[in-house]
Amino acid sequence: MNAPAHSEAHKRRPAVQGTDMKLLGIYLNDHLAGATAGTQRATRLVRTAGGSALGRALGPVAAEITEDRTALLDIMRDLGVPVRLYKVCAGWAGEKAGRLKPNGRLVRRSPLGTVLDLEALRLGVEGKAAAWQTLRRLSAADERLDPARLDTLLERARQQQKTVEEWRIRQAEEALATTAG
Repeated sequence: MNAPAHSEAHKRRPAVQGTDMKLLGIYLNDHLAGATAGTQRATRLVRTAGGSALGRALGPVAAEITEDRTALLDIMRDLGVPVRLYKVCAGWAGEKAGRLKPNGRLVRRSPLGTVLDLEALRLGVEGKAAAWQTLRRLSAADERLDPARLDTLLERARQQQKTVEEWRIRQAEEALATTAG
């Protein structure tokens, strides 16, 4: 599901005074760094899950997370907020560094790895939903922000939260179950 396109009239409306654009720029770039890490994490999780039920369930979520990152870039462009590449790189590097953790296994992937990846993804989606909510509130005072688009993005984030949480619970129960023996 793609976020709605902007109308030309919507793009021409001016900003309303009251928003500290420097702080908003920092805020949105921080979320872009998180979105970069989240996109990487979701894509990797789908790839490692392969054709399993988990991979099939998370494939559409990963695609939406990628679309949401693009939507954030579009919003930043509409607001005139420059992308800070060092923050994007930090998000990318942080996701890679997050993979370097002891997992109780020497050679193969631990079942806990999937649980931890899902927990990180859940936190990322919750953070994204919070950003959409913040921008939605700002849309009352800044006409460059499209409330309908933000409502769509927020609802999509809520659906992503449900899916990720459902699978996080399943994977945690499976990974932490004791075996007879």
